[in-house]
Amino acid sequence: MRISKPRLRSTSIQCYLCLLLNSHFLTEAGIHIFILGCTSASLPKTEANWNDVMSDLNAIKNLIQSIHIDATLYTESDAHPSCKVTAMKCFLLELRVIFQETNNKDIRQAIDNLIFLANNSLPSDGNVTESGCRECEELEEKSVKDFLGSFTHIVQMFINTPSQ
Repeated sequence: MRISKPRLRSTSIQCYLCLLLNSHFLTEAGIHIFILGCTSASLPKTEANWNDVMSDLNAIKNLIQSIHIDATLYTESDAHPSCKVTAMKCFLLELRVIFQETNNKDIRQAIDNLIFLANNSLPSDGNVTESGCRECEELEEKSVKDFLGSFTHIVQMFINTPSQ
């Protein structure tokens, strides 16, 4: 099983580094480093790849086949493309139920990584509420197998959407 390592920029570390450098190097070079660091921190985050999310999802599917998880999860079966961010947020919340229901460290690690990658792969306007979309609690409860199948469909929606 291959779990991809996310390569995302940490804005807070860059800001602290800038402040540290600026406080110790109050020279022209220190000021340039400070400006470059602050500019770098304000750039858009590096988005992870949805294919990596799919890879982790497939790993979870394979690992879960060997164990029994007796849970039903809120599952979006027919999300409209205009509701895919809302649907993804529901899937990520419900994925935490699987995390709580298993002691398998490989599954838990894959879930942690998938949640991290997916959250960081969502569009930068991911905090915007999509109108007309169903809330998680309004969705039908389905088996883990059905949940993972529908989750795969939502991830494919993101993969098949051209980058903006």
